[in-house]
Amino acid sequence: MPYQPIENYGLIGDMHTAALVGIDGSIDWYCFPHFDSPSVFAAILDDRIGGRFKIAPAEPSEKIRPRQAYWPDTNILVTRFYSPDGVGEVTDYMPVDLDWEGHGTHQLVRRVRVVRGSMPFRMECRPAFNYARDEHRTHLLPGGVCFESPLLTLGLATAVPLTPDGKGVIAEFRLREEESVTFLLQDTELGQGCGIGLSEKEATALFKKTVDYWRRWLSKCTYSGRWRETVHRSALALKLMTFRPTGAIVAAPSCSLPEVIGGKRNWDYRYTWIRDAAFTLYALMRIGLTEEATAFMGWVEARCAELKPDGSLQIMYGIDGRHHLIEEHLDHLEGYRGSRPVRIGNGAYNQIQLDIYGELMDSVYLYNKYGAPISYDFWRSLCRLMDYLAENWDQPDEGIWEVRAGRYHFVYSKLMSWVAFDRAHRLAEKRSFPADRLRWLTCRDTIYQEIMTRGWNEKRQTFVQYYGGESLDAALLMMPLVFFTSPDDPRIRKTLDAILKSPEEGGLVSNSLVYRYNIRDLPDGFDDVEGTFNICTFWLVEAMARAGRFDPKKLDSARLIFEQMLGYANHLGLYAEETGPVGEALGNFPQAFTHLGLISAAFNLDRALGSADRS
Repeated sequence: MPYQPIENYGLIGDMHTAALVGIDGSIDWYCFPHFDSPSVFAAILDDRIGGRFKIAPAEPSEKIRPRQAYWPDTNILVTRFYSPDGVGEVTDYMPVDLDWEGHGTHQLVRRVRVVRGSMPFRMECRPAFNYARDEHRTHLLPGGVCFESPLLTLGLATAVPLTPDGKGVIAEFRLREEESVTFLLQDTELGQGCGIGLSEKEATALFKKTVDYWRRWLSKCTYSGRWRETVHRSALALKLMTFRPTGAIVAAPSCSLPEVIGGKRNWDYRYTWIRDAAFTLYALMRIGLTEEATAFMGWVEARCAELKPDGSLQIMYGIDGRHHLIEEHLDHLEGYRGSRPVRIGNGAYNQIQLDIYGELMDSVYLYNKYGAPISYDFWRSLCRLMDYLAENWDQPDEGIWEVRAGRYHFVYSKLMSWVAFDRAHRLAEKRSFPADRLRWLTCRDTIYQEIMTRGWNEKRQTFVQYYGGESLDAALLMMPLVFFTSPDDPRIRKTLDAILKSPEEGGLVSNSLVYRYNIRDLPDGFDDVEGTFNICTFWLVEAMARAGRFDPKKLDSARLIFEQMLGYANHLGLYAEETGPVGEALGNFPQAFTHLGLISAAFNLDRALGSADRS
């Protein structure tokens, strides 16, 4: 069975974990019970042994036309199959706020229905626990099957007769118009069978309850500008990537999906990066989702209470706040389309990336301004953090792109260090907090002058990626977005014009899509090429939208690039980390950073365009 394109998947979840559902009806990625738990289904990383849960028509594939869509304003996914003899569909979702007596805490519901004619179906459920490392026993029972592994027991409850097939089960059945059956995968205790199934009445009620949950949640979104449906879908995707117990947001619910097919840039993104804080807070608060912003700020505050002895933060943490994310290679898995190694954990957690302090302080400043006033104890932790930065901002680091071939004086890291001191000082003034104001202002002004001298390349007439270099970096687009420069400053105009050139001309833009940097100019520890970075394209849109206040042509270009970028989403409006050379999705999927960038770009572009020509 060949691997599906990454863009062929949709996402369902319950704010504890998530699953990727292919357009062919196969769940090929599912970790249980949390985002960063070991996988139960991982066919996306090894088609042969990874495990899957597939429900699809039992007819030749050439006779079937699949389609996939979300139930309007929800995270309920419908995969529909069209054939000459009928139309069938599989509705997938995970219920939220369960109150069904006797049911497990987490459930995955798959409801199969024929809406026209008749259709034969085949179901196969082949779990492969702990990234296909743990053996399990299969117990066929009345009303379903129980899969028992050393660390986890799952039950599949259904009224459809099941047949053992190796360590999995299969079923073949035919449904006629308006007939339906339900498969319910849930956690069970050892010896308690496959769990309680759902009657048709219960299945209908649970579906309606889940629809109501998502629509009530989305009604809190205040965004009403252009591209409203697109912004709503990004908000819904971000909600699915939120870990409800702590408020953390995973960078992506997947791991080791390659940035280059067959390459080595395969990372585990099921963790929370401090860097995401400012973008998360800004995007969510801008569209009225303050409850999520508050929960995430609570997670950030808890991490600031756990600073290292020197006052520093890690760049990322587990969704439960744990500090150690040991990187491991799963050599028994072949990787997506042969892309090895398959990695779990993330060794970058102990890197030095000094930009994170700017993003953190910006997020706290924004939250204090638009959310709720921060506490004195939180402020004390932030002062310790600023003391560390005052001692270390002038050191080289691995930077925003987490290079694994040494440290540089990255301009973006210096820029965000400037942001940290600027926002810390502003917050101290606004709240009359005690602070080392003179030291912070001295650091802020010193960094500003240094960027303007060492970060500016007189020969190229642009800001550059690192001191002494000549290459560009898409992160430089953040300069006007964090108010380091005016959008009309001659230096940022020249930098923007340089970035807008093609890679062959020394720029970073190819057909409106933006590369993060030119890998030929920065030895980052890998020989692979890579696709364009979707977040960088949205940064370009926002930078050009702001420049459009002074140059209407740039505003027109910003809208064109944004609307072209919308065409690179998959059929459900979801984005991976990168877009490949033929428009394919690359990297972990879907990526929170990209959807945060989309929301921010849409909000600011819509505001720049004003109320005229609203479409």
